[in-house]
Amino acid sequence: MLPFLAASNPTHHVLDRPITGLEETFIFGTETLTIHLVTLTVAAIVAFLVLLRAAKSISTGDEGEGMYRYLTRGRVAQLIEVFTLFLVENTIRPTLKEETRKFVPFLLSLFFFILTCNLMGLIPFLDVQHAVGPAVEGQKVWAVFGGTATANLGVTFGLACVAFVAMQYQGFRSLGVKGYLSHLTGGAPMALLPMMVPLEIAGMLIKPAALAVRLFANMFAGHTMMAVLAMFGMMTWIGTEDYLVTGAISLVSIIASIAITFLELFVAFLQAFIFMFLTTVFIGQMTHHHEHDDHHEDAHGAAQPAGAH
Repeated sequence: MLPFLAASNPTHHVLDRPITGLEETFIFGTETLTIHLVTLTVAAIVAFLVLLRAAKSISTGDEGEGMYRYLTRGRVAQLIEVFTLFLVENTIRPTLKEETRKFVPFLLSLFFFILTCNLMGLIPFLDVQHAVGPAVEGQKVWAVFGGTATANLGVTFGLACVAFVAMQYQGFRSLGVKGYLSHLTGGAPMALLPMMVPLEIAGMLIKPAALAVRLFANMFAGHTMMAVLAMFGMMTWIGTEDYLVTGAISLVSIIASIAITFLELFVAFLQAFIFMFLTTVFIGQMTHHHEHDDHHEDAHGAAQPAGAH
């Protein structure tokens, strides 16, 4: 009965809940130890170990290996190297330019961590635990970790807060206090400051909010759709109790679920890239690029008459 109750709710595999079987403790009205919290920890460990192993495989080997010392060993390491080169050379460097080396570790960590969380959500860890774990009182079934942590608005909000701190840090570091305050005014005259400053502050807050909502909405909607498609067979049997109709609907449901799974695999990579890319763009907007001053000086010098000093 418990698995049926769980399967009848399409958001059962998406919403966060306390770890089953443990005494629930609350801080500020929120559970302190939940399935998504454990999943985030597991994802961080997995991402760290995989990237550490890939870094060793990508690094230059001993001189005795000859030309092969420069070759990356291992399919996973080669794939990570391709992703890294593409992101750095086609996304981060064109946006941040001379600031690239400072932010590459942060931005790539953000990308691979979100990607790991998204991919782990496609693996049915919860279903396996429900199948082999003991039954628990009420409508819950035994589970310790699993699901899609990035389908939790609290998780994506936390990631957005980290991105927000990086944006503001770069603004103060690159522009200075005076330049940062000037950025808030948008170059408007003093009479418009009472209107411009609140608008600029609102824009600063909207940027990370958009990052959080976009990632949350895409992951939540996609996994809920997969769950609804998987429920069609069960709902057909409850409504008809006909083996032929249930089998036909289940077949269509399985085919559609497979198609949506491949789509969700693409979305997992896409949303990790979009979060990282927009964070890069927002950091770039808070960066003072020196070539702008050079262009301004060149234009000013060209406007002066010949022989002018």
